[in-house]
Amino acid sequence: MNKLSGKVALITGASKGIGRAIAMEFARQGASVIINYCADDEGAKETLEEVRKVNGYGIIIKGDISSFEKCRIIVEEALRIMGKIDILVNNAGISQIGLFMDVTEEEIQRIVSTNLLGAMYLTKHVLKGMISRKNGNIINISSMWGEVGASCEVLYSATKGGLNTFTKALAKEVAPSNIRVNAISPGVIDTKMNSFLGEEEKKSLEEEIPLGRFGNSSEIGKLAVFLCSDDSSYITGQIIRADGGFI
Repeated sequence: MNKLSGKVALITGASKGIGRAIAMEFARQGASVIINYCADDEGAKETLEEVRKVNGYGIIIKGDISSFEKCRIIVEEALRIMGKIDILVNNAGISQIGLFMDVTEEEIQRIVSTNLLGAMYLTKHVLKGMISRKNGNIINISSMWGEVGASCEVLYSATKGGLNTFTKALAKEVAPSNIRVNAISPGVIDTKMNSFLGEEEKKSLEEEIPLGRFGNSSEIGKLAVFLCSDDSSYITGQIIRADGGFI
């Protein structure tokens, strides 16, 4: 039996990378998926095609999660079409490499609004339905840098650190309503976000990782399935690191 049969999952940033992989793994396990994205129309369509290839069902809802009002609209549209949201995966995120002293006010607002506030906005709008049904799962996609920080990725690290604390605090608040909240903290994953690395940089980084390689998006997807299934029914408020032993 599929582990997520009958579940409806809303996944942000699902037009590529980890978000797409989570959508595909959820579909394989019987969940209906809502593919949210902001700009990549073709990528979202490709994700939906991949979902259908594994005999899954999905829909696409475009919307910028950095806006509180747009998050409300996304959730209302999802509920109108699907009737419920059992699982929310706050995956959408952006990064920027550079010295903190050089960042602009606009760049600070853009990264904080997408990576941290967006997750908060969407969660707030989704929670009402979950609480009324006394059931739900929320997964926040964090980063190992949210735990230890990364030079030249100060803003990204700060938002992911905030996401970790948000996860722990919210988990305690909504546990009496049978809602579980956890975060996945990936290490270096082989996605487009890391495509700026040259071959020598990749090789050097792989040598720092005890398992000797970058992670695959599908490995994060399978971990998300576990955290949303009955296999993890007593796990909440946790930051699960998947980094090949890097930190």
